[in-house]
Amino acid sequence: MGKRIIFLGSSVTYGSAAGGVSFADIICEKNGYEMIKEAVSGTTLVDEDESSYVSRLKKIDAVSADLFICQLSTNDASKNYPLGEVSDGKDIDLFDVQTIAGAIEYVICYAKKKWGCPIAFYTGTRYDSPQYEGMVKLLKQIADKWGIYVIDLWNEPSFTAVKSSDYEKFMNDPIHPTLEGYRSWWGPFIEKNIKAIIGE
Repeated sequence: MGKRIIFLGSSVTYGSAAGGVSFADIICEKNGYEMIKEAVSGTTLVDEDESSYVSRLKKIDAVSADLFICQLSTNDASKNYPLGEVSDGKDIDLFDVQTIAGAIEYVICYAKKKWGCPIAFYTGTRYDSPQYEGMVKLLKQIADKWGIYVIDLWNEPSFTAVKSSDYEKFMNDPIHPTLEGYRSWWGPFIEKNIKAIIGE
């Protein structure tokens, strides 16, 4: 009770196929967490305009947080933005936020400096996208560098083995869960990971 969690993302974090309700809302309501949900559909990690993750991150005015969770946006994959490379250092001014790698590192570095709390990124479930698969691999490299958590739905065996009849109930399309998908599939797995991270 009383934990504050910041969520940064796009349509999946928002819950665009579930009336604006996502796993974030469900988990926070169930556990009495304070939720800050900064989610705008169609937005990207790559800093293309004021709606990007990097730009919106700077507008979150919370002075403290117990956990920061960021979505690995599928929009960057669909727009085929450059992956970039993991940088050698940790100077926030040197990250190329016009690349996916640079934007991810910027988000991590900013959150660490601002809130000093545990940081996690979460991936989507598997769909036909070599670009997004490359992003998941890149995220793992960056996570190793920064010591952050990855809630990896993409590679989770129980998710890749889901029955087709359940998948049809849980997913509105290959990217966006239904309300039932958030409640019964994504939510419990992400909740378990959140509790492990914050020590509940």
